[in-house]
Amino acid sequence: MEDAVTKDKLITDLKTVIADADELLRATAGQAGDKVVELRHKVQEHLNTAKHNLAEAQEIMVEKAKAVGRATDDYVHDHPWKSVGIAAGVGLVIGLLIGRR
Repeated sequence: MEDAVTKDKLITDLKTVIADADELLRATAGQAGDKVVELRHKVQEHLNTAKHNLAEAQEIMVEKAKAVGRATDDYVHDHPWKSVGIAAGVGLVIGLLIGRR
């Protein structure tokens, strides 16, 4: 679960960086000079790469989540009573932990 939260945070942070870089590129569009043009070109290339990588990472995460969902669904259908027992046990443990507070 922590891994998913970390990935979600990373994706959110990367989207923020991409948005900031887009804004920076728009703000410097009127700037002249060889160095500025070269720097803007490099930033644009890196930004396009980051957008592509972000889209791929999101696709992979969605596919993994779907696979986990399918596996869970298959397990519950194959072992319904075992699943009910596990859910009851987890509920009992959570109830005990909440009751202690």
